[in-house]
Amino acid sequence: MIRSGISTLSLGFVQFNLPTLRTAFATILALVSVAGTRVAFAQDDSDDGDQRPNIVFIFADDQCFETIGGLNNPEVETPNLDRLVRRGTTFTHAYNMGSWSGAVCVASRTMLNSGRFVWSANSIYDRSERERTEGRWWSEYLKSAGYRTYMTGKWHCKANAERSFDVARDIRPGMPKDNKAGYNRPLPDGSDPWSPSDPKFGGYWQGGTHWSEVVANHADEFLEDASQNPDPFFMYLAFNAPHDPRQSPQEYVDKYPVDDIAVPENFLSNYPYADAIGCGPGLRDERLAPFPRTPEAVKVHRQEYYAIITHMDVMIGRILDAIEKTGKADNTWIFFTADHGLAVGQHGLIGKQNLYDHSVRVPLMVVRPGGQPGRQIDHPVYLQDIMPTTLQLAKVDKPDHVDFHSLIPMLDQSAQSPYESIYGAYLDKQRSIRTDQYKLIAYPDAGVLRLYDVQADPKEMHDLADDPQSKPLVKQLFAELQQLQSSLDDHLDLTPLAP
Repeated sequence: MIRSGISTLSLGFVQFNLPTLRTAFATILALVSVAGTRVAFAQDDSDDGDQRPNIVFIFADDQCFETIGGLNNPEVETPNLDRLVRRGTTFTHAYNMGSWSGAVCVASRTMLNSGRFVWSANSIYDRSERERTEGRWWSEYLKSAGYRTYMTGKWHCKANAERSFDVARDIRPGMPKDNKAGYNRPLPDGSDPWSPSDPKFGGYWQGGTHWSEVVANHADEFLEDASQNPDPFFMYLAFNAPHDPRQSPQEYVDKYPVDDIAVPENFLSNYPYADAIGCGPGLRDERLAPFPRTPEAVKVHRQEYYAIITHMDVMIGRILDAIEKTGKADNTWIFFTADHGLAVGQHGLIGKQNLYDHSVRVPLMVVRPGGQPGRQIDHPVYLQDIMPTTLQLAKVDKPDHVDFHSLIPMLDQSAQSPYESIYGAYLDKQRSIRTDQYKLIAYPDAGVLRLYDVQADPKEMHDLADDPQSKPLVKQLFAELQQLQSSLDDHLDLTPLAP
């Protein structure tokens, strides 16, 4: 009862002072506000018995979509990535949206962790740590949903990695420390000052253990810890490989004799617009091989690219085996992708700062409990769609600021892609739009449009832009590209290029 003049509430034999009670309720409400997602999900689990899955995200760096043996490239050995292809669903047309920076990795990873399209991600990039502390960050959403979070490897975001995850080990920079011997090689006379397998050059061997092996070592530790913990887990396992310097043990280099490496069909000694699109000798990535490009130099770089991918693949195999040993594999989703692709000699380019498929299109495999094995989905998606996919798995309502889309409707219902076309951007130097059949690329500084029929010409070798019969199509795609720019808050004026 409440007594007149005395602020006391009597419940049976217990009495509460009302100011104290109000304070207690205020505290409870504040805790619910902060951890509301966690509380709501606990209630959801008790209501329907649905167990939120564990999530393992495996991330490569600079890996082109064409570098998976099980996806029709017999030139490269990837038995463990092939396991993912056989066991799960492959999105065959997954893309990175582009970059405001020459370090394309930075933009890709900021988009992934923020969930924002490229120019929106650019707008929050410098305040990424504030975004994280205010909860608008991938790992923070999963932590709030009750997940135990782990991270190792490459980060390359401005948010604090140690604070982004419950457990973080060996957080790496954008690339291992390079060495001047690794540039402009091999020399025209065939000599080479560099060895991809000699630890004396540092790089991936800095610290004494190859960085890819360190990722696998920590994944083993994380999975052992997670197997003893009742909470669902989220693991962000980010390899620096196959980013340069492309180093691996000699046994992996030996798998790829240079004479057996094919020169890409779309090889060029020089890309005609390289300087105008920001891909000339001033760009670090492009200085890895001499100008002009030679078939011999490109074969050496592709040899080392394949070798480090195969070495990474062995480490991925260790991770997959460790997942099985946890006893939780039947409630674990596995995602594999890369932040973007890489040219490695295609079109006369070495790096990823261009809008050809080899540099913007990536592998993306999803293995889910009870999922259809060996399935392929050809609809276009962005690699960053993985972020809202995991939020849906964790029963987190999609936040308003997240622009990308969950893949689950396509996985569950064979739904169509939410994207009618794929947008691409690099600095203020390049823009593109890609439909199922065509790609239009715009180079404002060169005053050039390039058009490719990507179905008939998947290597993008035959520019149709100057064909009179293509003029209506060029006009249509150009207008659609400008509409995409407007919707994405892209202010680069392409009007002078209007056909």
